[in-house]
Amino acid sequence: MPVTTLSPRQTATNRAPTSTRNKPAMPAPTADLDTRCAQALAALRQRADEATRKGMARYAIPTEHALGVSMREVQAIAKTLRRDHALANALWQSGIYEARMLACYVADPSAVTPAQMDRWVRSIDNWAHCDTACFALFDRTPHAWKKIEQWAKQQAEFVKRAAFALLASVALHHKTAGDEKFLQSLELIEAAADDPRNFVRKAVNWALRAIGKRNTALCVAAITLAQRLSASDNATKRWIGKDALRELNRRLEKTKK
Repeated sequence: MPVTTLSPRQTATNRAPTSTRNKPAMPAPTADLDTRCAQALAALRQRADEATRKGMARYAIPTEHALGVSMREVQAIAKTLRRDHALANALWQSGIYEARMLACYVADPSAVTPAQMDRWVRSIDNWAHCDTACFALFDRTPHAWKKIEQWAKQQAEFVKRAAFALLASVALHHKTAGDEKFLQSLELIEAAADDPRNFVRKAVNWALRAIGKRNTALCVAAITLAQRLSASDNATKRWIGKDALRELNRRLEKTKK
């Protein structure tokens, strides 16, 4: 079975629906939590493949606690399950790579608390868990902006990545949001643009590009920042700025046609 992983852009396009507000409440699960968790883990193990597990290393995903289940299979299992926040927490606590992925899709956004967001992010050791939690779950909560601001000031690699992965996710998915917070968030991007760690700098770059894609005004603001970064003496800032400029300039040119 080939390895199936998702880039940040692919993850964003394959995420679950962005709102559940108008959906009727689901009845409480009939089986106890231990049984539900065991059944979900069994479904994952049935789809495990050793070649897939070994191949994850090519995508910088730790395999020590992985079963070898592709993202496509994880999402297929998620579609068979109802929103079940208790199950999501149990799956996350299992520490199994694919179980944590599944948890991001079955968790109830309306039940997510700031404390839970902090607990999950602090326990993350790879970009895939970080990005999936942000794109499939955290950006639907009312706590997203607060956590962006808080996590952007943290030093732990994947906590800091989560700040900008969440910012990118909000920029991509909150279609009707105003410009003010995105303009303010450019200050967070500039402050973090000198972090040379690969997973952080890529998330910072992604957030900058995502903001610029929202509309012409934000694109111009993002380009102004990207130009400033690209002229920096700092190598990380230059990379972020130049990489973002290529995409943002193309986007701006399209709006002029």
